[in-house]
Amino acid sequence: MEALFYVIPLLMIGLAGYAATRLVQRARDIRSAWNNGLTAEARCLRAFTTMRNDSTTQHHVYEFTTRDGRYIRFEEAYGPATTVEGDIVTVHYLAERPERATAHAPSPGVLAAGSGCALLFLGVFIAFCIVFMVIAYTMFSALEGFGF
Repeated sequence: MEALFYVIPLLMIGLAGYAATRLVQRARDIRSAWNNGLTAEARCLRAFTTMRNDSTTQHHVYEFTTRDGRYIRFEEAYGPATTVEGDIVTVHYLAERPERATAHAPSPGVLAAGSGCALLFLGVFIAFCIVFMVIAYTMFSALEGFGF
């Protein structure tokens, strides 16, 4: 039973670490596409929203042709609500990874602020898990002293 107070927080820390890694990778991909990538015109094939916990997220599915003639289709969340099916938008992509394209307009400050806030949240979450494990360890050690 005592092990659950250590195993579950460790699993949560692992998931938070994975989320942080994915977040940093996606931010790096977007920044590289904006700074060093190519542009293409893409058509919005589908626009839809998802709801989770009273939060609505706008999604778009885009399709474009790379300079070497490949057709690429990708989905991106948090797009503008003004983009609808059939609209033509500019996408930024890296030639070696066009499937990681973005239709977001270049705004490095917004990307840095959003990524920074998300990483800060994950860091606080990880710190909370560690403090929880330390408190659990202290409590179980104190209980052993009383013969429990």
